[in-house]
Order: sequence, then C-alpha cells, then structure tokens
Amino acid sequence: MRFIDSHCHLDFDELADNLTEYMSDAKASGIERFVVPGISLTQSKSLLAFQQQHPSCHIAFGLHPYFLTERSVEDMPHLAALAAQHKAKLIAIGECGIDSHCDDLALQQVLFKEHIKLANQLGLPLIVHHRQSHHLIAQAFKQVVPQFGGVIHAFSGSRQQAEYYIKLGFKLGIGGTITYARARKTRDVVSSLPLSNFVLETDAPSMPVYGFQGQINVPVRLVDIFEQVCQLRTEPPEVIAQALYKSSRELFSL
Repeated sequence: MRFIDSHCHLDFDELADNLTEYMSDAKASGIERFVVPGISLTQSKSLLAFQQQHPSCHIAFGLHPYFLTERSVEDMPHLAALAAQHKAKLIAIGECGIDSHCDDLALQQVLFKEHIKLANQLGLPLIVHHRQSHHLIAQAFKQVVPQFGGVIHAFSGSRQQAEYYIKLGFKLGIGGTITYARARKTRDVVSSLPLSNFVLETDAPSMPVYGFQGQINVPVRLVDIFEQVCQLRTEPPEVIAQALYKSSRELFSL
C-alpha cells in the first residue's frame, strides 16, 4: 500500500538529528511523499533548499497563525512575491488560518484573507489551520471565496462543519486526533463520509497518536492513523489506502 503524509514539518529542529532515519522508516512502510508547509517568511525561504535536499518532499509557503509577529503584515507582500517567483515548486499556500488560542484575532483574519487571495491568484489550494475557529474561517471564506479548495488541516468538528468545507472544494486532514476515543464527532465524520473527502497527515513532530503521548511524532505514525481509519470504515484496507492516496494526489496535483 502507498501513502502520502499530507502535512508534516520535517524541517523542524525536533526531527533534525534523526531525519534520515525517520524518512527511511516512513518509506519502508509505504509512505512515498511528504508535504511540508510554510510557517514564516524566513522558514518558507529555507524550504526551497530543504526540498532540493529531500526530493520526496513537496512544499508550501505560508504564515502560520501561531508564529505571527508585529512584522507579519510587512512579511506578507514578500511572501506573496516569493510564492509567485517559485510557483512551479509549490503545491499549496499555507499553513495559514485562524487559531483562537493565539493573540490578535483581527491580525489573523486579515492575513488569512491575504493567503486566500494569494492562493486564488496562483491557482493553488490552501492548507488551513484551525483551532476553535470554524466560525471565523467561515467569515473569511464569505469575504474572500477560495477558488481552488485545499485541506482543512487536523480537522476536528461535526459532520455539518465537514460538509460545509467539502462543498467549498476542501478535503479534511485526518491525523492523530481520531486515535483518541474522546474525538467522537470527528471519528463519526471519518466513518460516514466518502473516502474521497479525506487525506492522511501526521503533523510531525506535533500531534502524537494515542499511545505515543509525550513523544516526538514521526511520519511512520501515519500507518497507525491509517489503521484507525480502517477500524472506522467498512471497506477493505487496500481500497481505503488507494482512495486516500488518490485523494492526496488530486488535492496537490501530484
């Protein structure tokens, strides 16, 4: 079976010392490709060299809400110019979005809409971060309608919320959240909607799966997430794997 980790921060320091081993373990388990999002202007620039070193990685440029600073408004035009210059090397715009646990929601909303505009201009999908902010993301989508869909990273929510995003052309990123029994609403979504609406992701080195709490999350854990999906679905594992692999390829034009 073949897999794509549709969201992992393989360039983060937590993985640096053993990155070759982590990627080798993942590839031995059938994980062929990795999507590495941008989180800041400086880091987005650095992803160009990272991709050259690791051809199985695909990159996106973005300003993550968690890493926004007072300079982020000034950084956004530079990020847009950088993205336009290197469009051929990008598969998405992001990680961007709105996080209610972070400061300055007004700034987050302004910059999120700028990311949507940029994705529309370049004809690229979005990688959208959310945390207790579905209503704010919906507001932004009403003001600037995303034209090329994307992925709702680490989706956690109800079927109604899931269907709202799907109607806008988005897929739902399914990660370690579903390995926890308390995530009933999200597990129900995964069990009931067509497989074509989902992509698998780890968010390594963050969001550890159940049983690995307190440890650095690594891409090979995508297999654990896949096995949990199989427990929630009625289709054979081979059918599930093929559908999720195809979904990631369609989303990012791989």
